[in-house]
Amino acid sequence: MRRREFIALLGGAAAAWPVVARAQQPAMPTIGWLEGETQEAAREALQAFRHGLAETGYVEGRNVAIAYHWAEGQKDRLPALAADLIGRRVAIIAASTTSAALAAKAATQVIPIVFRMGSDPVEIGLVASLNRPGGNLTGFAVLGSEITSKRLALLRELVPTAALIAVLVNPTNAAYAQAETHELQSAAHALGVRALVLDCGSESEVTAAFATLVEQRAGALLIGADTFFFAAGDQIIALAGRHAIPTMFFSSASVAAGGLLSYGPDLFSANRQVGLYAGRILKGEKPADLPVVRSAKFHLVLNLRTAKALGLTLPPTLLAIADEVIE
Repeated sequence: MRRREFIALLGGAAAAWPVVARAQQPAMPTIGWLEGETQEAAREALQAFRHGLAETGYVEGRNVAIAYHWAEGQKDRLPALAADLIGRRVAIIAASTTSAALAAKAATQVIPIVFRMGSDPVEIGLVASLNRPGGNLTGFAVLGSEITSKRLALLRELVPTAALIAVLVNPTNAAYAQAETHELQSAAHALGVRALVLDCGSESEVTAAFATLVEQRAGALLIGADTFFFAAGDQIIALAGRHAIPTMFFSSASVAAGGLLSYGPDLFSANRQVGLYAGRILKGEKPADLPVVRSAKFHLVLNLRTAKALGLTLPPTLLAIADEVIE
């Protein structure tokens, strides 16, 4: 080979080398976010999720991508959205609700799924047990239905004259709604009050539910722990204010927005845990070996301004145990 040809060959190889090296670098993994509600409703959940990811060394756009799929409150869209994520070959699916987790599991038994839900994942068949999930799912179980009796008792303590308490449940989340309603009816009987259970899965149904509870003269309103009610919080607060109805929410964000009180788990920690588990799975751990985390601490939040507007005096016993009082 002539000297000139040899030098040209070396130059061509050097120029091609960066392209080859880039091609051999591993592709950035993608997490599929499967959400039953709107992007706005999931804003705080996503912040906590990203926080958990960052604790394991993953930052969106830097070394991990997130593909967002929103059902916009139409849970019948979840199976198709889950199938699309699988078609995109995502590394993990983060399912934000019971319905999303069920849709994801029905779509794949291979891709890891990390969930945050209010139902018992063992009871509905998502995992074999909380300590040893088995299969391709794990996550955080809020188990909101289990504290329904406590939420009802706190509301009754604040509004002792309420003989009839209305309750909003979302029938489109059937497994959770049934569990919540069952506990609610037992708790109402033990407290000596009547419970008026009203189905709500859309804005129009929320309006209709308020018309019914006003007509039935309900003395207070307990809002279920379904994620739909997080999205519908502003509408519920506005209607409750218009009709002077004391409200018990699941999320403290709704109390900060004008609701009367809330009692529920630390939802930031729940969604952060989903991010932590997603990061650990990206590093090589298996969902089957990661125990499902359960809610360990619950927060009571009171809105003093709303109580005054309703003409209610907050009992000293509630003020003493409240984690936060909004003035």
